[in-house]
Parts: sequence; structure tokens; C-alpha cells
Amino acid sequence: MTEERGLPEVAWFGALCDDDYEFLGVADPTLAASFEHCRDIALAAEASGFDSILLPSGYSLGIDPVAFAAGVAPILERLQPLVAVRLGELWVPQLARQLASLDQMLGGRLLVNIISSDLPGQQLASEPRYRRTLEILTVLRALLAGRDVSFHGEFVDLELAPPRIATATASCPPFYFGGLSPAAREVAAQGADVYLMWPDTLPAVAAIVSDLQARAAAHGRTLRFGYRVHVIVRETESEAREAARRLVSRLDDDTGAAIRGRSLDTASAGVARQGELRDGADDDGYVEDTLWTGIGRGRSGAGAAIVGDPDQVRGKLDAYRALGVDSFILSGYPHLDECHRVARLVLDDYPHAPLYANRAVHGVGPR
Repeated sequence: MTEERGLPEVAWFGALCDDDYEFLGVADPTLAASFEHCRDIALAAEASGFDSILLPSGYSLGIDPVAFAAGVAPILERLQPLVAVRLGELWVPQLARQLASLDQMLGGRLLVNIISSDLPGQQLASEPRYRRTLEILTVLRALLAGRDVSFHGEFVDLELAPPRIATATASCPPFYFGGLSPAAREVAAQGADVYLMWPDTLPAVAAIVSDLQARAAAHGRTLRFGYRVHVIVRETESEAREAARRLVSRLDDDTGAAIRGRSLDTASAGVARQGELRDGADDDGYVEDTLWTGIGRGRSGAGAAIVGDPDQVRGKLDAYRALGVDSFILSGYPHLDECHRVARLVLDDYPHAPLYANRAVHGVGPR
């Protein structure tokens, strides 16, 4: 590890979008998204030493992440919710008030995952949708930092003072954002603090980091880099590979396709890339040492897992670290059980600490 770069941020995944299984594709009512089930995952992540937890958002799936984060705020002492917000669904002044209020409730621990979404029931072509996203990000950052807004754009036209309620530090929480298309990368370069990637091979990750660094530098900015991936870890590699096979042992192709089709981002460049990885994998589903794509047969979005023993998993994380990644969002099925397992087998010997625990450094990262 390179100590001068600081310690990595390690997050767990809150299964708010009906994405929790013992056997992938086999619905289990006890694992369906509910306040109680997702609350237990969040509490387990905090107790297990994770720094933060991603609270995902899907219009037609599961429960609302902003409402959920408000519900668990009083019972979380340290964990930082990374709350996904779908920018196409909320008017930006309303969203600013919600996020500022939520950050107050969390004592300044809010992180924000930006999703460039459509309005449900409507569809905007990719490039104009990303132009709208950048306008919203620009205005949202100003309002959350307590600044007046005078913005006259293609999609947002506002002359507005910030809401009275401010974030706990009167500064904007970090924005996490991902997307592979050129338009998405430009939004990240200009408006994000952390660029999030889905699973990919090490050479591909290196190329993405290099490209985004250059794009951000062209705008006088720098980015941090995050990596969202599933983990299947066991005491031995053979046990981990057997757990991977078991996870998809009851999944048929039609069910997998139906699950992937429920997502609103099925035509995105990122989803297409996950499909390419599956197509390029070996007969066991491995596209690279320890990187297994079988999990993408039964879910949209992040579609690969690091599979191996504890040293192999930590080694893979360190390989991404060497490429410039310093934030990891991990998950595993079922999420409550695997939260404890990953913490015990991986985190107990893996350097990590809350990067934003000291709110005096909340403003680290580009503005």
C-alpha cells in the first residue's frame, strides 16, 4: 500500500432495490427490500467496520434511499450513507433541501451517489440527458454550499438563494458518479468528486483512470476513483469457487434476462461493457484471475465478483489501489451474511479508515 495516498475507503452495499438472494434469481420474501431488512444490513456494516454504505435507487424497485437514510440516521453512529439520487426525478431546489436536511440528521456524514436518470415514463437521449445532469450538478453544488444561484442553462433556469437549512459543515457533500460513455465521462470530469467504475479487467481500469484524469485536468480539476464489485470470499479458493457456483445454481437464462431487463439503464454503455466481459470469459465465467462474471447473468449493473481466499481478494483490491482506486463498494449474497464474512476474512487485515470521519477535511476533493 502507498501510505502517502492515504487509506482506502471501504463501503458495503445496502440492498434497497430488491437485489438480495441466497440463490441468484430465486426470490426469497425474507430478503426482499424492507426497512427492517435493510436497516439490519446497515447496522451490520457499521458494526463490522465498513466506512460507508451505498444506498441504491431504482424507480420501480425496492424502497426510496433518501427516506431510508433519514430513517436510519438516528441509529447510525459512524457509518456514512452514500445515498443514490436520480436527478431526473427531483427538481433541484427540492433535492438540495432534502440532502441538506439529511446531512444535518447525519451530523455531516452524507455522501451522494449521482444517477443521471430520466423522469419515469419519459426518455431523453443520452447526450442531452448528460447535459441536463451537469447543469443540475452545478446548481446543486452551489445550493448545498450555501451560495446564491444565477444559472440560465438549456434545462435549468434559476435565480435563487440557497435554502435556509444548510449541510452540517455548510459545504457540499462529495458527489460520486459513474458512466462509461464519452458524455458521462465529461460530466464526471467537470462535476464529480469520485468517479465510480463497475467491474472490469485491470488493463481496462488503468485506461479508464488515465482517461478521466486527463479529462479532469483539462478542466483544472482532480478526481478520486471508486470501484463497485461483488465479493465471494472463503477460507480457500476452492471453497470460494464452489460458493460462486452455488449462487447461480438455480438461475436459468430466461430468469436472468428478466431480472436484467427490469433496470432502467439496460441500454447504457456500462451495462453493455458488463455484457462484453461475460462474453469474453472462460468456460467457468472468469475474465481475469479471480474476476468472475457469472454474477452478471442475474443482475443489471455491476456484474462481476472477486472470487477467492482472503489473500487473493486483498491482493486484487491492492492491484486496483495501485492503479489509483481508493474507494471500494463491496457486496455479496446474501448481503447480511456476507457483510460479516467479508469483514472477518478481508477487512480484519486490510487497511481502511473513514476518509471523512474528521469533518474538518470534508472538503477534500475537487470543488
